[in-house]
Amino acid sequence: MPNRLAGSTSPYLLQHQDNPVDWWEWTPEAFAEARRRDVPVLLSVGYAACHWCHVMAHESFEDPATAAVVNEHTVPVKVDREERPDVDAVYMHATQMMTGQGGWPMTVFLTPDGEPFYCGTYFPREPFTSLVGAVSKAWREQRPEVRTQGRAVVDALASPAARATGQPLTSSLLDSAVATLAGEYDSTNGSFGGAPKFPPAMVLEFLLRYAARTAARTGDGRAGDAQSLRMVEHTCERMARGGIYDQLAGGFARYSVDANWVVPHFEKMLYDNALLARVYLHLFRATGSPTARRVATDTADFLLADLRTPEGGFASALDADTDGVEGLTYVWTPAQLRAVLGDEDGSWAAKLLAVTATGTFEEGASTLQMPRDPTDVPRWLWVREQLIVARRLRAQPACDDKVVAAWNGLAIAALAECGALLDRPECVRAAVAAGDLLLELHIVDGRLRRTSRAGAVGAHAGVLEDYGDVAEGLLALHQVTGEARWLDAAGRLLDTVLDRFTDGVGGFYDTADDAETLVHRPKDPTDNATPSGASAAAGALVSYAALTGSTRHRSAAEAALGQVAALVAGHPRFAGWAAAVGEALVAGPLQVAVVGDSPELEGAARMGTSPGAVVVAGAPDAPGVPLLAGRPLVGGRPAAYVCRGFVCDAPVTTVEALIAAVAPADGTNRSH
Repeated sequence: MPNRLAGSTSPYLLQHQDNPVDWWEWTPEAFAEARRRDVPVLLSVGYAACHWCHVMAHESFEDPATAAVVNEHTVPVKVDREERPDVDAVYMHATQMMTGQGGWPMTVFLTPDGEPFYCGTYFPREPFTSLVGAVSKAWREQRPEVRTQGRAVVDALASPAARATGQPLTSSLLDSAVATLAGEYDSTNGSFGGAPKFPPAMVLEFLLRYAARTAARTGDGRAGDAQSLRMVEHTCERMARGGIYDQLAGGFARYSVDANWVVPHFEKMLYDNALLARVYLHLFRATGSPTARRVATDTADFLLADLRTPEGGFASALDADTDGVEGLTYVWTPAQLRAVLGDEDGSWAAKLLAVTATGTFEEGASTLQMPRDPTDVPRWLWVREQLIVARRLRAQPACDDKVVAAWNGLAIAALAECGALLDRPECVRAAVAAGDLLLELHIVDGRLRRTSRAGAVGAHAGVLEDYGDVAEGLLALHQVTGEARWLDAAGRLLDTVLDRFTDGVGGFYDTADDAETLVHRPKDPTDNATPSGASAAAGALVSYAALTGSTRHRSAAEAALGQVAALVAGHPRFAGWAAAVGEALVAGPLQVAVVGDSPELEGAARMGTSPGAVVVAGAPDAPGVPLLAGRPLVGGRPAAYVCRGFVCDAPVTTVEALIAAVAPADGTNRSH
């Protein structure tokens, strides 16, 4: 018989609806039940595409004997971390403080008041069963000590690890960040540190922007800081040739378990692919790299083909496992290649894709890599299509089809820009459809909701990253389409940020002032797998200020980045998006308005690399579009108006003049 999770909208919770564990969702009723029974709460947090979450579920939560112990001694609560990032953030912080590490599945024992007193991650079945019994005994026989431990953890959560200085995020601090990254760089494999390797999308975006802003120092109108650009090019090249990248259908897996990008952890997340599509697109824009263009295009195609929902949004993830086996859909043996392609083409493909007799993965299978480009491109295109068709006939990984507002905002921004820069109108149409879905379904009583599924909006309030990332996406749509409605909607979201999320000293909380009260109000400034709420909000505030001239929004962004300036300089790997937004601030707004119908002028404007650039094209004085106000045609011809730091040049009417106008000036913001 299904348990209480059967009515959930979360695919992760629905995976557990048939467990013999008597699961509750995170509700006041669950904690009331723990108080009534006088037992601890077992909090289990994970997500649908998590491999080790599946393992623990199979070993423990699907086992009747283990479930009986859990049900007898606890009130078990299951949480989807993607649906409730606020709950996840509070108890992950506690887990990291108590154990020195974190991850999912996260296993935390709480008092009925929500105070954590024992934390961990994955437990095999027998140790887990013993642990539940031991925790229950401690709760019965050592209650004062358990409660003291819980209160101590809550007190520690409320104590900031370091006091924010509020110092401005200056160009010298950004220089320090680059120097730190260079010292941590893996010159052999790209990226930073050793295994496991996660694609550092936000750090790469920062380095690209840094290279663009510092171009004036080198006298090279494009390249800028050569070391920064080399780190981006090398890392992007290594990732694109490795097994972490899907050589057939495009898109990136979550991370590589080795330092060489060979063997991925196979889940494909929406947020990774949205962020990486944008990085490769911007690398192509900066260098003209055909590999970067190909990867950006194919990653956008993956989003459209594999993650779009019938309602027009984008699903959260594809699972790491297929039929309980990790990577089953994706790996190949030489014999499998020959069976699909024939002996000659199969052997050729095996050599091209580094598929060997011994294998690079489990049981002699290999992940697909591409150490070098094929010399026979038509042959490769034919081979690729045949392998895609054959792979589609295999069992496929499950899809977590819930729509997360923040991650859809990231996808909207990436697809809007890909559509504009690569002349892919279908990408812009998909971004518009996702934007419409968010505005029509996720906005309830003027406030943003975190998730939806199958056209039904979830009950959970949006957190700061939702507001920041959705605003970012809508501002990208405004720039690409020239439509005022996207700018208006982004402005309303940012008004909520400034009214409901501020901490009173320049920073932001991750939850609104009227959100559910937890044992601690989360406020995490670090960029992790996605931009932190604070850096996402700051980025959108900077763009909105450039598009509207609002000093209020720019000042709020400056104050927010001031809270993390020391983190950016000293630990930039954990503040990549904040550093990238800092580049936009330091470079100063570069506003480009193209009036009249001129694809050539518009294309040249969008190929500019200034970190602070915003570009809008449309008819003169288009209603609700500030950058087009008071910008007439010149002699009846289309024209481009360029302003740096709110100081404007004379309009230009040729592509050559526009390219010169948007080229790096002195690398600093004239308005300071």
